[in-house]
Amino acid sequence: QVQLVESGGGLVQPGRALRLSCEASGLSFWIYGMSWYRQAPGKEREFVASIAPTNGPTHYGASVKDRFSISRDNEENTAYLQMYSLKPEDTAVYYCKVHYSGRDYWGQGTQVTVSA
Repeated sequence: QVQLVESGGGLVQPGRALRLSCEASGLSFWIYGMSWYRQAPGKEREFVASIAPTNGPTHYGASVKDRFSISRDNEENTAYLQMYSLKPEDTAVYYCKVHYSGRDYWGQGTQVTVSA
């Protein structure tokens, strides 16, 4: 059974950094691309970033490009989202996703709140 578990969220002040982790199990992690999405209250889920199986290439949503960085450690079966220069509008639940065997699998999400 594929499982994704996010961690690393929390309350952070504007301008600070935070790193999220997504640990995967139940699949050959190194074969699959990984993605991060987020959903703010009252808004649709939004694409944040993705990374190919072999640590590249990467893609970013327009609102986070140049501030966020996605990476992965295939030995640890973990994907990361390093977030810099956080803004209040980055407040959301962040989810990781993998497309495996014809369907999308999502983690439970981790809350990120950017506030002074």
